[in-house]
Amino acid sequence: MKKVFIAVLALVLVAYSQNTFAQAGDQEKGASFILNEDGDLEETTAPVFEFEQESHDFGEIPEGPKVSYEFKFTNVGKEPLIIKHVKASCGCTTPEWPKEPIMPGEESTIKAVYNTSKRPGPFNKSITITSNAYTPTKRLFIKGKVDRAETENPALPVKKKSIVSE
Repeated sequence: MKKVFIAVLALVLVAYSQNTFAQAGDQEKGASFILNEDGDLEETTAPVFEFEQESHDFGEIPEGPKVSYEFKFTNVGKEPLIIKHVKASCGCTTPEWPKEPIMPGEESTIKAVYNTSKRPGPFNKSITITSNAYTPTKRLFIKGKVDRAETENPALPVKKKSIVSE
């Protein structure tokens, strides 16, 4: 009876140790842990964006030229990140993004180009990213103030008389 008990105990220990080693191997390839909407840690293997910065303030900029900012990010997930679409909140902002998958651990950028021409005053624009990430929709923001360009004749144009006689 003692021999049977020792044999069963040995089998249980071997099975337990193999299971423990298998789990340790899974953690190496494993998953990322992120905070979900409730503030709890959640395990996922999905791609995960990690931006250095999610908003950029251009400050005061002159009217006329286009200005741009590159939002740097890393895929900290365990699967390739595929950006399906990036859309700006208006036609004055043009986004540029990588079309190829971003592999786990790789870095890339999403560029936002703002056209200041004929747009004096403050602005606050968003760029919406749609992807296969754990959070499939992500928003980035740009803001600033465009200083009106000085013109040679700041007065309103004078209406010219018609060449047709009355």
